[in-house]
Amino acid sequence: MYPLKFEPILKQTLWGGDKIIPFKHLNDDLKGVGESWEISGVENNESVVANGPDKGLTLTDMVKKYREELVGEANYARFGNEFPLLIKFIDAKQDLSIQVHPTDELAKKRHNSKGKTEMWYVVGADEGAKLRSGFSEQITPKEYKDRVHNNTITDVLQEYEIHPGDVFFLPAGRIHSIGAGAFIAEIQQTSDITYRIYDFNRKDANGKTRELHTSQALDAINYEVLDDYRTKYEPLKDEPVELVACPYFTTSVYDMSEQISCDYSELDSFVIFICIEGSCLMTDNEGNEVRLGAGETVLLPATTQELTIVPQEGNVKLLETYV
Repeated sequence: MYPLKFEPILKQTLWGGDKIIPFKHLNDDLKGVGESWEISGVENNESVVANGPDKGLTLTDMVKKYREELVGEANYARFGNEFPLLIKFIDAKQDLSIQVHPTDELAKKRHNSKGKTEMWYVVGADEGAKLRSGFSEQITPKEYKDRVHNNTITDVLQEYEIHPGDVFFLPAGRIHSIGAGAFIAEIQQTSDITYRIYDFNRKDANGKTRELHTSQALDAINYEVLDDYRTKYEPLKDEPVELVACPYFTTSVYDMSEQISCDYSELDSFVIFICIEGSCLMTDNEGNEVRLGAGETVLLPATTQELTIVPQEGNVKLLETYV
């Protein structure tokens, strides 16, 4: 096996902006691209391999073909042929809806699906751009419903002005929304279940408001209030800094100007690298090479034992994630 790149799945949305195409250096004139699904095993949205002998196969094909070699023994036993993570870039030109995602337990009961725990890494932010995460004060489920109906739900949500490098961890059940001007990388469980709580009474091109799931969200929401919903970390040069470790993924950031060697001999998992800045050359223990530039994502199979990363252009910033 070898490091895998995939064709991006570009999604035009009502709220999409103009940052994703140039960031990924794509020769494309699509407008209003709100999301680029970088690595996806979601049914009917499976990523397609873009390089090497397996070019043209879907990610689902790859898991079925290589099984433990691709994802790791424990992951294959746990998830079977379903790839467990979904990687996206999201560019919001307008505020996204306020939403929540169910836990595994609730998603299994209602949709026979996985829940959705996720994290955000801020790639870029227009001046004044904000993210909402969690409640700013304690409210009851009844008050939640009343506030949605009288358009005051945003008054009790915690709001943060954001800057590149900011990190937010969003366990299933945490109410949240992405604000206008936010450009983020999102790492999440493989699930497309979203309860849309409030959409600012927006209408689409046909004058229709989007479907809301206010009642379904009622018992999916975790009403606990925290002092601070941001993920704090101390940036370091030329060594990985762990950002999030949870049952669904572990993610670190690399801020590099020098060569780094990674030892994966004890890790029973695939590894994903998302390039946020600069470009680098990656070489695995089999001698396979892959160049990764800003806006690109690569999947290293679980058979990878060692990896050498050499910066090529500018300062290199990478997100590393595995299960």
